[in-house]
Amino acid sequence: MTDALTQSLRIAASGLQAQSLRLRVVAENLANSESAGSTPGADPYRRRSVVFGAELDRLSGAEVVDVTKVVGDPSAFRREFQPGHPAADTNGYVKMPNVNPIIELADMKQANRSYEANLQVIRQTRDMLSMTIDLLRGQ
Repeated sequence: MTDALTQSLRIAASGLQAQSLRLRVVAENLANSESAGSTPGADPYRRRSVVFGAELDRLSGAEVVDVTKVVGDPSAFRREFQPGHPAADTNGYVKMPNVNPIIELADMKQANRSYEANLQVIRQTRDMLSMTIDLLRGQ
């Protein structure tokens, strides 16, 4: 029984780590949503996202969440007309980051919910372990 509880703890802990990284990446995207290049024609900040995978945890034998990599979003940069900006091209357009704050907020909300779900699994597993220990003490 404790093997199953240990597995659930390891799985939930890996989920917490993965969602924590995802929240950091989303926060970075939001913080740089207006970060244009510093010279004419320079590329601005490129939106990043987290790619998840599964990995076998050798200690518990369970598949846990693994962050495979953090990748840049290949979508096009948006262009804004700002002729006085240092990064403006000859036509006065500045390449702006490909970050959409609405998408980032939705991603943040989803990551937060997943984080909370994993945290709840840890709480419930901890309670089950505590009840098991109490039962064993009573014998």
